[in-house]
Amino acid sequence: MKTIANIPLNSRVALVSIIVRNGLGRIFHASFGGAHAPRVLLAAPRRNRSPAACYTLSSGRSPHPSARRRREHAKARVLPMISTFRAVIRIIALLVGAPLGGDLLVRSSLAAEGEIPIRMGTILPSGTAQYRILQEMGEKWRKASGETVKLTIFPDGRLGGEAEMVRKMRIKQINSSLLSVVGLQELDPAVAGLQVIPMMFRSWAEVDHVREKMRPMLEQRLRAKGYEVLFWADAGWVKFFSKSPATRPDEFKKFKMFVWAGDVPQTELMKSLGYRPVALETTDIPFGLRTDLINAVPVPPLIALAGQMYGPASHMLDLNWVPIVGAAVIRKEVWEKFPPATQKTFRQAADDAGEKIRVRGRFESEESVRVMQERGLKVHPASAEVESEWRKLAEQVYPRIRGSMVPSDIFDEVQRHLKEYRATSAVAKR
Repeated sequence: MKTIANIPLNSRVALVSIIVRNGLGRIFHASFGGAHAPRVLLAAPRRNRSPAACYTLSSGRSPHPSARRRREHAKARVLPMISTFRAVIRIIALLVGAPLGGDLLVRSSLAAEGEIPIRMGTILPSGTAQYRILQEMGEKWRKASGETVKLTIFPDGRLGGEAEMVRKMRIKQINSSLLSVVGLQELDPAVAGLQVIPMMFRSWAEVDHVREKMRPMLEQRLRAKGYEVLFWADAGWVKFFSKSPATRPDEFKKFKMFVWAGDVPQTELMKSLGYRPVALETTDIPFGLRTDLINAVPVPPLIALAGQMYGPASHMLDLNWVPIVGAAVIRKEVWEKFPPATQKTFRQAADDAGEKIRVRGRFESEESVRVMQERGLKVHPASAEVESEWRKLAEQVYPRIRGSMVPSDIFDEVQRHLKEYRATSAVAKR
């Protein structure tokens, strides 16, 4: 007796495509290789007919009408609540030999139609210029691919924090993310050298120089882990927002301070210095501030403005602690589905997007402070004395960061590139 399992896989996929395109309530008939080959009939439901009886699997012969009626009557008694849609899903599952689930329809349809969906997660707020730049990149990809590639963006941390988005990429629920170093270091710790070392960088020019020097090596390491870097970006300098005024390092020890969920080394380091870290996802910061779960937040101004954190945390220390550096990555196996010519076009669009996001992000970081000041934020400048105290604290923890939070060779390379850049800059100013 012939069964569904005997149908060649490519033929099964073709049938799935027919079912998905034409929808429910239609008659589908697909024959495979001759009069005696198995076939699948899906008939439109009739009145007084159970949904489960709307389809027949046979080996080429129709059953006797009386036998058919008896079988339909039996199914109507046993499966009265099964919808026609579930019946179709069950057929598809049999055809492709895969588990039932929401992903089944998507995978089967895309395989037949040649479409490649890109699902990108990010904590970037929707409605911002950076978000629109991502949308523009997606539109360029769609046109360049003949509308076979569709970029769907999930902003605002809708998929969870960055650690959660990395987990979702690993299990293939999504296949791309725009992440800060907090998320990227879950893929490879080397990227931590661009963000984790406090007060290592003094300007965006220094950040750009070190990033470009280390970029080939970092991208190769991420590629070896199964991820292709689309572009690099940044989102402003981290500033300290608090519910009451504070400027000196010791004054912040009284606060319950936000740290990224999952960043255990940072949490342990802060505790050892006498601070009170509270690990949360970014999306939980507003709630934490309202309920006094936390009362100080080190975040870039754009995030503080978008999350309205400046309301409860109405004081900001104007000190550049660390730059928020990140990158958009895509699973390597997805990227390699694109022909080389398409990759080149996509890469150009991604590079343009990265450049625009960096320029816009730096501008909006400064502009965000001005807007929040108009709404009541009190900005406390860091005097030379205060900055010196913070730099002393930062340099005090460098030996503990090197080799634990940042690989030793990466830490040393960052310092070497900065030393060379500063020496060259000093000569140029003479």
